Amino acid sequence: MNTLLTVTHGLLVLSLPIVLVGLVNRTKSWWAGRKGPRLLQSASDLRRLLGKRPIISTVASPLFRSSAYVVLICGLAAASMVPMLGQFAPVQFSHDFVVVAYTLGLARIALMISAMDVGSAFEGMGAAREASFSTYAEPALFLLIGAAGAATGMTSFADLIGQLHKTPYFPVIVFPLVVALLILLQTEAARVPVDDPLTHLELTMIHEVMILDHSGPELAAMQYAAALKMTLYAGLIAALINPMDPLASPMAAIGVSLGLMLLVALLVGCIESLTARLPMRWVTRYVLIGSGAAIVSMVVVGLGASGL
Repeated sequence: MNTLLTVTHGLLVLSLPIVLVGLVNRTKSWWAGRKGPRLLQSASDLRRLLGKRPIISTVASPLFRSSAYVVLICGLAAASMVPMLGQFAPVQFSHDFVVVAYTLGLARIALMISAMDVGSAFEGMGAAREASFSTYAEPALFLLIGAAGAATGMTSFADLIGQLHKTPYFPVIVFPLVVALLILLQTEAARVPVDDPLTHLELTMIHEVMILDHSGPELAAMQYAAALKMTLYAGLIAALINPMDPLASPMAAIGVSLGLMLLVALLVGCIESLTARLPMRWVTRYVLIGSGAAIVSMVVVGLGASGL
């Protein structure tokens, strides 16, 4: 059973970044009344980039090219510890959520260093914005993990998510936790309203401005890593809502989680179609809503534990 779940988890991690990005783009096209790109268009884009010869700035060091692969490897490593099917992750140990957070932090540092390595003022501006917004996003992740830990008493990521359904607090705290995870998805994956992956205005860019000098396979690695982050948080939302136990009913849990992740992509596409990108000064306030939602969950758990 664990072998089936491990193989399925790996297949989802490798394939869903392409599918979810395609579904988001198709949803936006439906809202705009356009035919839009094919569902798997990003796979063709990545294959085209892998066949191109990268062009490197004359002032860039070897760190510039290697950073793209560090970002990708960190994303894959974090995905192996994140429960996407419920109470299961291929790599699971006590307090593994701390390793997940620091692995994603290492990817962020590598991304910012590669942006500053080329000596571009615009890319340095994007790196500064990334550092600023991540300062508000990371507390939200630890606060929602803290709320789940206080409710379940578990110490591993998979157990935190899987056992949350069995607590009396779940019906009350599930909505704030989903809101927090959705805001983290938009922040970490550079989606509207925090960022816009399709913008070409340097003064409004965050993630895209940091990869302006990347090309060829390095650009493919960066784009795939960004899509992987969206898959990672969509998987967390699915695992949080999924009532099925993957260890008892693996096929049902896999089907429900897959359907929920596709629904998350549809929701992201609808949000991006109906809202505009926030002004830069409002982004931090929006990300703070995620922390506020996680705090609400933690307060509810605390009040319940105290008998109030």
